[in-house]
Amino acid sequence: MIFIFDMLKGMVMGIANVIPGVSGGTMAVSMGIYDKLIGSITHLFKDLKKSIITLLPIGLGMVIGILALARVIEFMFERIPVQTNTFFIGLIAGGLPMIIKEVKGQKIKLSGIVGFLVFFVLVIGMAALDGASGNNAEFSKGITDIIKLFGAGIVAAATMVIPGVSGSMMLMLLGYYEPVISAVNEAVDGLRGVEGASFASALFVLIPFGIGVVIGIFAIAKLIEWLFSKFKLTVYWAIIGLISASPIAIIMMNSESFKSINALTVITAIIALAAGAVIAFFLGGDPEKKEKKEEN
Repeated sequence: MIFIFDMLKGMVMGIANVIPGVSGGTMAVSMGIYDKLIGSITHLFKDLKKSIITLLPIGLGMVIGILALARVIEFMFERIPVQTNTFFIGLIAGGLPMIIKEVKGQKIKLSGIVGFLVFFVLVIGMAALDGASGNNAEFSKGITDIIKLFGAGIVAAATMVIPGVSGSMMLMLLGYYEPVISAVNEAVDGLRGVEGASFASALFVLIPFGIGVVIGIFAIAKLIEWLFSKFKLTVYWAIIGLISASPIAIIMMNSESFKSINALTVITAIIALAAGAVIAFFLGGDPEKKEKKEEN
C-alpha cells in the first residue's frame, strides 16, 4: 500500500517536472514526501537498504509519469489549458496547509520574513522572464554540446529539487526544454519501432543530460539537508514563499490561455482546482498513520 502511494506521488512529481511553471519539488512538499526524499538521497550509501525502499517507488513513478503521461499532459495543455493549469494550482495549494503546520505556533523572525519575500519574488521574477531567451539550443554532436547538456542537466536537477522553482522553466529559459522533451519522445518512439525515430540521436541528448541530472540532485540535496539542519524555520518560510508564488507564476506564464474564457470554462476550472486540491490532500497524508488508524 505504501509502495503504491509513493509511486503515485512519484508520478505526480514526474508530470510536474515536465511542465514549465510547475515545480516537482513543490509537489513533493505538497504530498509530504520532500523530507524523506532528500534524506534518502543524501544518505543513499550510508543507509542503502532504507534509501532504496524510499527512492524506488518514487523514482519508478517519476519515470512512468514522464514517459507515459507527458504526451497526455501536453495534449491537455493544447485542448484544455485553463483547466489543466488550475488543476496543478489546486495540487500546489492543497499541500500548503501541511507546510504551514511546520511553522504554526513558532515565533515569526525577521529571517523568516526575508526568506518568504526573497523566494516569493524569485518565483515571480522567473515567471516574468519566461520566454526572454529566444531560440532553442542546437546540437552538432560535438564534445562542446555534451558538456553543455551535462551542465543543463545539473541546473535542471537543482531547480527540480527546490520547491517552488520549475526545472522545466529553467530549461526553457536556457533553450534546452524542447530539445530534451523531443529527445524523450524520440527515444520512446525508437523503442516502439516507430518509423523515422532515431534512438541513437535521442541518446546523444539524454545520456549527458541524465548524468548531469543525477549529479545535480545529489549536490543540491546535500545543500538542502544542511540548510534544514541549521535554519529549519527560515527554510520553511522560504518554501512557503515559493509555494505561495507558484500559482501566480503559473497564471503569468499561461496568461494567454486565461484571456478568452467563458462560463463553462470557469466552472470546469473550479472543478479542476478542487480536484487538484483534494488529490494533494489525499496523497499528502501519511499512509502508515492511515493504516494504523484503520487497525485500531
